[in-house]
Amino acid sequence: MTDLTASNEQFGFFCAHDIDCLTLDDLPTLWVHTEDELYALIDEIDSIDIVALDTEFIRRSTYHPILALLQINTGQAIYLVDAPKLDLTDLWQALIEVPMMVWYACGEDLGIFYSLAKNTPLTNVFDVQIGVAYLTGRTQMGYSQAVSEILGVKLDKGESKSDWLNRPLSPEQEIYAANDVRYLLTLYKAVKSKLEEKNTLHHAHEDSNIYAKELHDITNISDDALYLEFYTPEYNRLQIGVLKELVMWREVLARAINEPRTFIINKQAMREIIEILPDSIKLLARTTINRGSLRKYGDEIIRIIRMVKSQPQEKLPPLPPPIYRSKEKPFKNALDQAISAYGQSTNIPENLLLKGRWINDLLIMVAQDIPDDELPFGLQGYRKAWVIDTLLPILRQYKPQILAGLNLE
Repeated sequence: MTDLTASNEQFGFFCAHDIDCLTLDDLPTLWVHTEDELYALIDEIDSIDIVALDTEFIRRSTYHPILALLQINTGQAIYLVDAPKLDLTDLWQALIEVPMMVWYACGEDLGIFYSLAKNTPLTNVFDVQIGVAYLTGRTQMGYSQAVSEILGVKLDKGESKSDWLNRPLSPEQEIYAANDVRYLLTLYKAVKSKLEEKNTLHHAHEDSNIYAKELHDITNISDDALYLEFYTPEYNRLQIGVLKELVMWREVLARAINEPRTFIINKQAMREIIEILPDSIKLLARTTINRGSLRKYGDEIIRIIRMVKSQPQEKLPPLPPPIYRSKEKPFKNALDQAISAYGQSTNIPENLLLKGRWINDLLIMVAQDIPDDELPFGLQGYRKAWVIDTLLPILRQYKPQILAGLNLE
């Protein structure tokens, strides 16, 4: 049995006092294959306040991800839910209603959750990776590394690329899948305890739910807004018009034939097409579009490009919000000093305080005199007073330079 009680000198982590760490290896692993077993699990979830979750899914050759396995640690047992065999509608609802869902690096997992559950943004999420970042400043620490450094447990990651649709799973796959949640509740409680000591638990929880909201927005983005993923400030309105139509066409087609978008046009080929706007198969063939797509869809791609080119200027999409691209950032030193001071006063790592896109949003607010109460969603929590009282006044001192950097003079 693994001894989880030894402290980690680098971080000073320890197993939470209300968890018997030595029993973790003894948690039973139970399969959920039948409807009766599923509803027994739902009844258990309805009676508890916290669960830890992970997913295994396949998305190599399909548009829609295939959920192959859902792992749930209730604190009493680890459940491996045979997702392809079951209708999980009631399970999703039970999880939505549980007071706390604990994940680690939940980006892809919540994408699957939202796709299948069709629910509103979750507000009961704690991403332990975000909690670890609040303690260490390290934003990309993986689960196995966190379990090793914080709990002293070495995990075998050899099955990460397995075929999770295979039944029965091999013993190695089953152990790997169970271990992805076996230590997660204890890891959460250890991290939670240290965050409470630093008075930053609320901040990490808030950022977990900001992330959950962002993932919901990404999962539910409308087809006519998907083109923004490819947008660069160098594109003119004609290029944006072609980009918008091509991305919408690709999305509808990929969904209809259940193939990944990139099987039709990958990102590099899409950028090349928008740069040269080919109006013949010969010109299109000069891009890196795969030859199969050129044969099957080349004529349609050319039709879309010609159609957009024929539109009058006023029918083309407007330019998206500007992006500050200038290398001249006269406000940077003052902004960095304010970030450093706030980080020191709150015990929050500086790299977690402001995302790049939030800074760009603040620059646009200054340039366009947008009211303070229209802050981006991510800045409306604990950062709000600091942003309004400190950051925006600093940036407003540089409004002429910001206008120039955003090409809004």
